[in-house]
Amino acid sequence: MDEEQLLVARAARGDQRAFERLYRAHVDRVYGLCLRMTRNTATAEDSTQQAFVQAWEGLARFELRSAFGTWLHRIAVNVVLGQRRSGTAELAVAVAEDADDAPFTLDTPVEVAEIEAAIDSLPEGARHVLILSGIYGYSHVEIAPMLGVAEGTCKAQLHRARGLLRERLNIEARRA
Repeated sequence: MDEEQLLVARAARGDQRAFERLYRAHVDRVYGLCLRMTRNTATAEDSTQQAFVQAWEGLARFELRSAFGTWLHRIAVNVVLGQRRSGTAELAVAVAEDADDAPFTLDTPVEVAEIEAAIDSLPEGARHVLILSGIYGYSHVEIAPMLGVAEGTCKAQLHRARGLLRERLNIEARRA
């Protein structure tokens, strides 16, 4: 067992110090995920806290077959999506380039605000898949259950998101 697995096992038995170490190791990435999805610092902070509370409460059910960070991110995504469904959070994501596409360069800088506006205009499902895949590197196999969709739907949403972003940012015209 590696150090993180040992911390998880200790925390699952109620060791708060072990869980605090896990918290410190993962809080920044979980907060970043929540912030990118909600685009609101207060909501992201609440979502992060709620994700860790749920992780603490569910730690006894965690199986070491997957990485603790993956499991924790899944909880965070579910928290944010739950807030969205209840109308308490606004979702957005960050842009990612399709790994299968040729890399591109921009002749002129695209301002962050322009990219954010393009992302904000994406359909909800496409935004969610884009951040989980492009920013956090999850595979379609991992994303599909997080979002409660089929793997094929996940792939289609990502393809759609990238196409819409290219169109909205006029990237095709800027390819080197």
